[in-house]
Amino acid sequence: MRAIDASDTDARRIGVWLLACCAVLLALVMLGGATRLTGSGLSIVEWRPVTGILPPLSDAAWAAELDKYRQSPEYQRVHRGMSIEQFKGIFWLEYWHRVLARALGLLFALPLAWFWLRGRLPAHLRWPLLGILALFTAQGWMGWFMVSSGLVDIPRVSPYRLAAHLGLALLIFAAMFRLMLGQLWRPQPEAPALPRGAWRLLLGLVAATVLMGAFVAGLKAGYVYNTFPLMDGQWVPSGLLYLEPAWRNLGENPLSVQFLHRCLALLTAALALGLWWLGLRRRPGREQRLALHAMLAALLLQLGLGIATLLLYVPVWLGTLHQGGAVIVLAAVLALGHAPGASRAPRLSGAQSVPAPA
Repeated sequence: MRAIDASDTDARRIGVWLLACCAVLLALVMLGGATRLTGSGLSIVEWRPVTGILPPLSDAAWAAELDKYRQSPEYQRVHRGMSIEQFKGIFWLEYWHRVLARALGLLFALPLAWFWLRGRLPAHLRWPLLGILALFTAQGWMGWFMVSSGLVDIPRVSPYRLAAHLGLALLIFAAMFRLMLGQLWRPQPEAPALPRGAWRLLLGLVAATVLMGAFVAGLKAGYVYNTFPLMDGQWVPSGLLYLEPAWRNLGENPLSVQFLHRCLALLTAALALGLWWLGLRRRPGREQRLALHAMLAALLLQLGLGIATLLLYVPVWLGTLHQGGAVIVLAAVLALGHAPGASRAPRLSGAQSVPAPA
């Protein structure tokens, strides 16, 4: 047996707090996906970070909110004549998405202040956590920056801003998740499950695939070419580079972004399968072996969800699961990267603990 000092307890508390933040952020990403798939994201045409927490509480307030929406291009071109009850149906999804985002900000900021003021926050975590807090602030602004792009002329948010919004959410998730692993898993001098270069390549492919998926969502490219593995009856469809200059096809051509998303997803799954096999041949420890299995399972499940979403013409529930699956894949790959020497034993800091007498 060994003694457990106060720093062990603090590390566990910090780890559990960050894990809770990661779980809420996962729910937020999925709710954001549902908001987008139901066409609810442009239903609230103002950004009021403080007073916006209150929804309309009377018939007059609902009528005023609908009047504001009537001035938007989405109402005028897509939902003209919408009743108040129909408006409520799209309003509530966007409203709860914003409320959950505010709640996550408080869930992160208030415990951070508590740990800091009570002297329970290790010095090496202070700047990283302050950086994450700054990213949360930037994400709130980015969300409105994205929404505002659909309130001007075209009733659709910019796919570039949508990708930036999702990418920033995943960056925040990755930062919190890595810090959480560092608190709950204690490094040990074991050989890594994978070469670091191979792991970084896998992580980069996951990031590229998810970001290209954001462009698929922003252009509604999942509603076209709903066959697999062929697109329009071809392995490599024509028209991939019809926009000029050619770089515009990467973010504005629905055919190109869906094709690239497919290719990246298949390449990522193939690499994951190869690295899983390579990792097992290195005779990893228990935590590493579990991380390898979890990584492969998450990627293959996500690939299956993506194919099913496409073939079934993007049902809301399946598209929402697919967006959440991207976060799960990211978490699994990050866990694999931390698994070299990972252990569920509490962290030790300072001097070595003295074994307790038998």
